Amino acid sequence: MTTMTQHLDFFTAELEQLGQAKRSFLEIGRRAGRFPSATARTGAPGGDREISVWCSNDYLGMGQNPSVLEAMKNTVDAFGAGSGGSRNIGGTNYYHVLLEQELAALHQKEAALIFSSGYTANDGALTVLAGRMPGTLVFSDALNHASIIDGLRHSGAEKLIFRHNDTAHLEELLAAADPERPKLIVLESVYSMSGDVAPLAEFAELARRYGATTFIDEVHAVGMYGPEGAGIAAREGIADGFDVVMGTLAKGFGTAGGYIAGPAALVEAVRSFSRPFIFTTSLPPAMAAGALAAVQHLRSSDTERERLAANARLLHRLLNGHGIPFVSPQSHIVSVLVRDDLQCQRASALLLDRHGIYVQAINAPSVRAGEEILRVAPSATHTTSDVEKFAEALDGIWTELGLPREPAAVAR
Repeated sequence: MTTMTQHLDFFTAELEQLGQAKRSFLEIGRRAGRFPSATARTGAPGGDREISVWCSNDYLGMGQNPSVLEAMKNTVDAFGAGSGGSRNIGGTNYYHVLLEQELAALHQKEAALIFSSGYTANDGALTVLAGRMPGTLVFSDALNHASIIDGLRHSGAEKLIFRHNDTAHLEELLAAADPERPKLIVLESVYSMSGDVAPLAEFAELARRYGATTFIDEVHAVGMYGPEGAGIAAREGIADGFDVVMGTLAKGFGTAGGYIAGPAALVEAVRSFSRPFIFTTSLPPAMAAGALAAVQHLRSSDTERERLAANARLLHRLLNGHGIPFVSPQSHIVSVLVRDDLQCQRASALLLDRHGIYVQAINAPSVRAGEEILRVAPSATHTTSDVEKFAEALDGIWTELGLPREPAAVAR
């Protein structure tokens, strides 16, 4: 038997074990200017079908904002499609520099550095910040994103896990640690699957008390919260309590890429030593220009943030009225609890087939087995009528599938 045959047999068996849990991908075409409307290629007779997207991370609709589109089109005409290289070998365009300056100003930090994605930003930054200083002890939230986990793993640093958002547990770990060891606390502000918000003031105070450096992932907060869209820490007035902030350009800002912002020495260290930064082709100039336009727009406009918040509040109220359980009312991420993989997939399929509503079923490893969810993301581009129709459709499917309701919330 050849090695290739062994590989094929092994992975074929693994995929068979997944069964119906194997991930599927719906091919969609978002309609610029009409989003959340999109077309879906389902393979059914009649060709493409019009759908409404309810699970996009383009929370504010900046992916179709006229200023963003114009900036990208103009930059393609000026500089072409790609950047031509890595940042240090022919791939640094003026728009990369302008974008980093804008992001540093947004977060009131000395410097910023952009990456090709949020994932590589976490991986690349944490590999350096946790790994290069000898003896660094990392304290990481139990529900931190896979990119954080991978960055800390690649760093080789010793890591202690504190229970999710549990400040008392973190303090126990900090108090037991050698006071002389360098310490790094890593957490998120808004958690991507649960939508809950970390008690940032308490975490910042613990970091101050125990002399720890802080690294906060604000991926699901930048653009959506705080003055000028600077995030949850800025909203709480404690942005200076977090040394390095990591964000994305692919969600609230509607484009692509990731970044860190913080003290100049730390940012420069990441730029000098981070392999995911050094050995990656830089963002296309048009993408950097579009992201810059998005950041600038949201620094001066509260309209999109206010609309998103209103839609999220309405959906929270309607789901509560129907007794449909969801994880957290603290943010715009409305994770509806199904707690069964097959039922979650059925609910997703029924929403699409019956109502033209696309919500992706989320299963392991994105969430733990038995904690499956429909990750619902109302956006600034949904109308009040859209939200009401969504809640009504989900209520009907909840009844049809016999899914459990929250008794205290059944009364309408």
